[in-house]
Amino acid sequence: MLNTTTHTHDMEYLRLLAEQYPTVEEASTAIVNMRAIMQLPKGTEYYFSDLHGEHEAFIHLLRSGSGNIRDKIEMLYAHTLSEANRLELASLIYYPDTILRKKHQTCENYDEWCGIIINRLIPVCREVASKYPKARVQQVISHRYRFIIDELLVTDTTDVDKQRYFQEIITSAIDSGVGDGVISNLCYLIQHMTVDNLHIIGDIFDRGPGANKILDELEYYHDVDIQWGNHDIDWIGAVSGNLVCLFSVLRIAISYNNFDMLEDGYGINLRPLSMFAAATYQDDPCTAFMPHILDENTYDPVDPQLAAKMHKAVAIIMFKLEGQLILRHPEYGMEDRLLLDKLNLENNTLTVNGVEYPLTDSNFPTVNPEDPYALSEEEQALVDGIAASFRHSVNLKRHMDFILSHGSMYKAINGNLLYHGCIPMNEDGSFQSVQLGEKSYAGKALLDALNTVVRQAYYRHEPESVDFLWYLWCGAKSSLFGKARITTFERYFTTAKELREEPKNAYYKLYENEETVNHILEDFGLDPEHSHIINGHVPVKRGENPVKCGGKLFVIDGGISKAYQSTTGIAGYTLVFNSHCLKLAVHKPFRRAEGDLTAETFTTTHIVEQMPHRVLI
Repeated sequence: MLNTTTHTHDMEYLRLLAEQYPTVEEASTAIVNMRAIMQLPKGTEYYFSDLHGEHEAFIHLLRSGSGNIRDKIEMLYAHTLSEANRLELASLIYYPDTILRKKHQTCENYDEWCGIIINRLIPVCREVASKYPKARVQQVISHRYRFIIDELLVTDTTDVDKQRYFQEIITSAIDSGVGDGVISNLCYLIQHMTVDNLHIIGDIFDRGPGANKILDELEYYHDVDIQWGNHDIDWIGAVSGNLVCLFSVLRIAISYNNFDMLEDGYGINLRPLSMFAAATYQDDPCTAFMPHILDENTYDPVDPQLAAKMHKAVAIIMFKLEGQLILRHPEYGMEDRLLLDKLNLENNTLTVNGVEYPLTDSNFPTVNPEDPYALSEEEQALVDGIAASFRHSVNLKRHMDFILSHGSMYKAINGNLLYHGCIPMNEDGSFQSVQLGEKSYAGKALLDALNTVVRQAYYRHEPESVDFLWYLWCGAKSSLFGKARITTFERYFTTAKELREEPKNAYYKLYENEETVNHILEDFGLDPEHSHIINGHVPVKRGENPVKCGGKLFVIDGGISKAYQSTTGIAGYTLVFNSHCLKLAVHKPFRRAEGDLTAETFTTTHIVEQMPHRVLI
């Protein structure tokens, strides 16, 4: 018997297809096109993690293809161009607009140089575009230059007649004043075709100076997805209306001297905070709150001593707001984070589990011992003003919209499972359950449920979901945090080592176990024999191998953030998955003199898995 429901659905699909392909010939042409495309090699995927605001290093790695473009130049020109010319060509491809402006000022015969450069760019462009269909390549080229570049790419220069035709196109383009446009378009086409898909495995924000500039770059990228990290969720929470998250991101930004990003990038008005902090903590040295000055501010330099006072003011407000949220949600099980009521300011101690610990700083002028989690009138006014500043930031809202529309808790693609932190696990290897509303979730079901929670918080401002974003930032069973507790308060105010410890989830011991990794992959519907987990969040320490479980799991937080480089010894990893292999690019710290665009950041690449045969689309 005919299933009428199935029949109705089939007819609906056919009706929709008929709108796109109204004739048999058009449908047949589309089938030919799709089947042919499937025989092309798969595009190159790049995986980055834990960018932490390091915009200069990240943008350079992205535009250079983590050294892949330089490899193409070496392959084509190692025996015909000098090292200086090869480096100039690479720099032009990475930063065409800047290099062209410089050449206009310094090159004696600019038109001749343009002709030479176009001739050098075309072979590189052909090489990186060779595994794409012509229509895909044309989509990237500006319509203004489509005829010129299309003809240059497809013309057979071994034929004498076509060689004259080829050179006349270049000469005419330069004579007509569009040489710069052709060069720029060729450079962007090379960048575009070098990386087909870009995966950002969390933590765009915090520590480095330019998370906003990273997002400016990503907004115009052709194919990017984001797996949220705990720092990203903290910012999503701040914009969604979670005041604890808001003061958490403000605390971290001030502690790393990121005033340019806050004030110039996002228009956050910090003047009231600076005045409040200067008045409230005027005689306080705020020693533990001195900012980490890894980068100087260009537009909004702040005296370090004032920044320390602002840092402390924000931290105290954050601890008060945390206490209020924890008291609202006993189900979070985070009562151990209620520490302001454990202060004894008469003898300068903090009591934890019946043990008294000396305080390194006992100046709490705004804390009322009778009601330690209550904000003072001045603090409340400050909270209201800063919250309004966050709400009204057009750039911040645009960036958060992008992160939500391109982001999720995880992604499974081409046999790889991508997530930032961990799958919360018990010591026996079973998945930890997390209660969300009336139900408990674990493994893939947990991450799916959290996807919903994040979107409910951001788009619908549901109070329970908005509050839960803070738990995702630092809760004991958060898949993004992956630790038993966060000890921010103890690190500021005590020296006791046992109070500062943040034990990791059992996942970080178990992910070397093949049975555990297979269990995770199977739960997400992937074949353990041919799949991998790609992970961020925990910096790979100096001498540690980022390849875990015999090549089934990769941890690619290698320290692109300057704050981690003394621990990691390098400046990050890029995992590259092309049609031939999976390989790790290991990067050295990005250091470049003012105006110098010739820095290369990749040092070595290691093939970690060779494909048994070339992978096709």
